[in-house]
Amino acid sequence: MMYSPSTNPIDHIAIAVYSIEDSASHFELLSGQVCSPAETLEAQGVRVAFVGSVELLQPLSPDTTVGRFLERSGQNLHHIAYRTDDITAELSRLAAAGVQLIDEQPRPGANGHLVAFVHPRSTGGILTELVQHAD
Repeated sequence: MMYSPSTNPIDHIAIAVYSIEDSASHFELLSGQVCSPAETLEAQGVRVAFVGSVELLQPLSPDTTVGRFLERSGQNLHHIAYRTDDITAELSRLAAAGVQLIDEQPRPGANGHLVAFVHPRSTGGILTELVQHAD
């Protein structure tokens, strides 16, 4: 199932990095934007910061999901995130369409947003995140 850009626009693209501090200047130079302060998400095992629409993901340890990703792939595209106004309804719609979900219920994400992930097996190999912004 394809997303319509007017329905679920791209919210951000996430890059797994070894160090936010070492990587931020590269993305600041490319985008002309300033990196946000890093936020630690203990439950997800990462530190995150944003340079415009690029999310930098730094693992808290090598045995986290992002830590294992870096071990396999090096610094690389980690996921693409789509914005939605109703993440619960979107998860139900996707599940009904046979899409394999990693998260059947939304969970807390960066900046107080709700997030949920769709398995890469259902999206042509790309990890996909749904994001509902906090009010």
